[in-house]
Amino acid sequence: MISMSPESISRAYNNRLLVPHFQDILRLWDERSAQARDGLASTGRAHWNLPYGPRPLNTLDLIQAEPDAQEVADRRKTAQPRTRPAAPILFFIHGGYWRMLDKSAQTFIVPTWSARGAMVVIPNYSLAPAVTLADISLEVVQALAWVWRNAKRFGGDPQRIVVAGHSAGGHLTGMALSCLWPQLAPDLPPRMVTRGMAISGLFDLDPLQHCEWLQPDIKLNGDRIAAWSPARWKAPAGCEAVAVAGELESSEFHRQAALWRQAWGPKAVRAVESAPGRNHFDILFDLLDPQTVMYQHLERLLGLPKDGH
Repeated sequence: MISMSPESISRAYNNRLLVPHFQDILRLWDERSAQARDGLASTGRAHWNLPYGPRPLNTLDLIQAEPDAQEVADRRKTAQPRTRPAAPILFFIHGGYWRMLDKSAQTFIVPTWSARGAMVVIPNYSLAPAVTLADISLEVVQALAWVWRNAKRFGGDPQRIVVAGHSAGGHLTGMALSCLWPQLAPDLPPRMVTRGMAISGLFDLDPLQHCEWLQPDIKLNGDRIAAWSPARWKAPAGCEAVAVAGELESSEFHRQAALWRQAWGPKAVRAVESAPGRNHFDILFDLLDPQTVMYQHLERLLGLPKDGH
């Protein structure tokens, strides 16, 4: 229970109000993402808008891992280069309070992790109010199931999927980690996805019913809050997750991260971190910097060697 007025709660979650220059950061996301797409266009490793479901926004972008220098040299020398181990998979879910934004704004994270040897997948999903948060959560796990079934075709390892997400994508990360996979489809293993990172995530949706600027789109009530709040559930078996919030974010985002760890326990949510000097939007740039704790946690979750840069 939080001792804040409804007006204070509403403000604490209104990141566009709390970060006056947010449009400049979103513009930088778009510019860097466009540059990343231009750079990937001629590589043959980028696959845009692959369908994973029947709805118009049920598409994902998949970028294969960049070959390392030795692999490139082998290809030049012989028609039978060495077989490269299958790549770990970073499945990254965009935010936007379940009602806005698009996967294309997050492409800027791809070159860094592709160069590290990961396959990167960024899905779109249908947006509220056209669909409910339950529908969105189902679409995300359907996208993950598609990746699990198709990863090997693109050089990815279906046993090494790490799901990560920002803001509403952090909430969807918690939902995905909690999925009962065999109930989604009988061919899926019980522990299909067990590792995750939630960035500025939302795990108990109760406070959001006081956000008058959001509630008309997501239409929360008691039953929906209980059903859609990962912090109301037990930790899934074998889970290994990390929660991160920006130092400059409101206290509510830090409380949400701590609440998730309290609910699931330290064995499941291994760490709750604060990203120094970061707000709700520029926190994603820490994914590009090997010196940051967020980068290092993701590196470990993906099973990659420590970056020596």
